[in-house]
Amino acid sequence: MLAIVAPGQGSQTPGFLTPWLEDQHLRQLLNDFSGAIELDLLHLGTNADADEIRNTANAQPLIVSAGLIGMQSLGKNITYDITAGHSVGEITSSAIAGAFSALDAMALVRERGLVMAVAAAHSETGMSAVLGGDRQEVLKAIANLGLIPANDNGAGQIVAAGDLIALAQLNDAPPAGARVRALQVAGAFHTHFMQPALSHLEEFARTMTVTNPPVKTLSNKEG
Repeated sequence: MLAIVAPGQGSQTPGFLTPWLEDQHLRQLLNDFSGAIELDLLHLGTNADADEIRNTANAQPLIVSAGLIGMQSLGKNITYDITAGHSVGEITSSAIAGAFSALDAMALVRERGLVMAVAAAHSETGMSAVLGGDRQEVLKAIANLGLIPANDNGAGQIVAAGDLIALAQLNDAPPAGARVRALQVAGAFHTHFMQPALSHLEEFARTMTVTNPPVKTLSNKEG
């Protein structure tokens, strides 16, 4: 069984698309995506600095486009049994599975990035991965600081989200046996801080044509 798994925010680094774009077909595909959503993805994937690609309005389309061109690089004859994606990577995995087109995926993620950037601008928030430690002690430490356990990534990793000052306190005094790593994201995603983006995004999603995908895709929410 072959699974295609698409990454989420925080996986981007400056210039990470540069080697991929030596392939002219992939470069043209990225240019097509850029034109469709009026965002210079080629610049973001090659020349933009860490702050520019940390902005969720840029990061989300960049990451989804990277997943889609990565899939193209595998060739047309590849067969796979299941797709999955972490966070925004669910858009990538749904497109790869055939639920909607690649261009629709780019339109959706562009809109998602824009409205989430607006929501994130309302307060100074972020996310940090807590690796290791006793699970209950980690959850207690997160709650005591008024933070939210936004993601359970398995393998002893829980992502805390919320106020940047509280995240800094968690970093300075991590739970016993745990270490804390700040994620390269520009907001407390997967929390109530993103509520202002929800209604607009739901309205946009209703305009899309979605079909039952021929390939099974796993959901972060329900599996």
